[in-house]
Amino acid sequence: MLKGGMEGLMKQAQEMQGKFQEMQDKMASMEVQGESGAGMVTVRMTGRYDVKRVHVDAAVLTEEKTLLEDLLAAAVNDAVRKVEAQQKDSMSSLTGGMPLPPGFKFPFGS
Repeated sequence: MLKGGMEGLMKQAQEMQGKFQEMQDKMASMEVQGESGAGMVTVRMTGRYDVKRVHVDAAVLTEEKTLLEDLLAAAVNDAVRKVEAQQKDSMSSLTGGMPLPPGFKFPFGS
């Protein structure tokens, strides 16, 4: 009896691992846009945190270098927060809202 239960549990774990891989693939191809300075600086970033595009409004180029650096950092940070929020939402839908322990990883063993 226990063997059947264990097999069922392993099958569920494999199904969950497959769904998790699908979610990771989807997240990797998704893009978000971070911005700062009321949209004067924008950053396009993938779910893998790769920056695809940076746009700086010409009006910002007349400002001091430190302001431009701060606006770029803020836009990147905004994009990172949006990627993390998307990942959290996707993980929550995958686990049915059940929180996973910190450091818990799928697929198993990676």
